[in-house]
Amino acid sequence: MTIQVDTREHKKEWERIQSQFDSLGVDYFRSKLYVGDYMNIDRPRIVVDRKKDLLEICGNVCQQHERFKKELIRANDAGIKLIILCEHGEGIEKLSDVYFWHNPRRDDGEWIMKDGHPYKQPTSPNATEGSSLYKSLCTIRDKYGVDIVFCDKADTGYQITQLLGG
Repeated sequence: MTIQVDTREHKKEWERIQSQFDSLGVDYFRSKLYVGDYMNIDRPRIVVDRKKDLLEICGNVCQQHERFKKELIRANDAGIKLIILCEHGEGIEKLSDVYFWHNPRRDDGEWIMKDGHPYKQPTSPNATEGSSLYKSLCTIRDKYGVDIVFCDKADTGYQITQLLGG
């Protein structure tokens, strides 16, 4: 198996996954991909799009919705099966686990004095919760035929090779 790795993959993340590929004996080269981050050149119609955690997915689905949607449509139009691989870990093993995820951005805040007492004023009280993200991901799965898979960072290289048919 030879895997094409998108050149826009973050350097530190790529170095970690590259060492995993090396230990698995996977051949790879870097070149810009049409969609996603990883593709088996023998099976170019399946592509893995790696996400570092649910916060990144949340940003893609909520803040960068139009850009993300265009990528999903581009993959669909080209007949590419897109697999989102989320390295969240920490108890998120399957899509249904996302429903119960607590977005840590909801806990962010700054301390202020209110009526003579310290009060933590939330900076992102409307940050997307797990139940909403779950519904959005189910819609993406159903509308665009995207598979959404979860793993720990220590297993990413192995998971990519498995998902690409290795």
